[in-house]
Amino acid sequence: MSAVRLLLLVEALTFFAAAMVHAGVLATGYEHHAARIAESVIGTVLLAGLLTSWLRPDLTRAAGLVVHGFALLGTLVGIVTIIVGVGPRSTPDVMYHVAIVILLAWGLRVAWRLPAVP
Repeated sequence: MSAVRLLLLVEALTFFAAAMVHAGVLATGYEHHAARIAESVIGTVLLAGLLTSWLRPDLTRAAGLVVHGFALLGTLVGIVTIIVGVGPRSTPDVMYHVAIVILLAWGLRVAWRLPAVP
């Protein structure tokens, strides 16, 4: 499995886990409807990028760039909601956002460094 595909899989799984936390499935006390929806959408987009890279290996770089960029933008929006007090503000939420931004930025860099396919 390529590094981009592995990152997409891990990132998607973490977003789905976060969505399940915000749904009250994996943990209680952290329920947040809007965060659950956003995390589910981002996880689905990351999985779509993974699927694209498997079905069309020549599009791995493009898919990695697009979905990592989307996920990073969505996560930055989540950070803004935390800052302004609209989103969930627990310590685990803040820690997750910091960690996933680092991972997504790394994924974007890994995808960027792949050779472009003509």
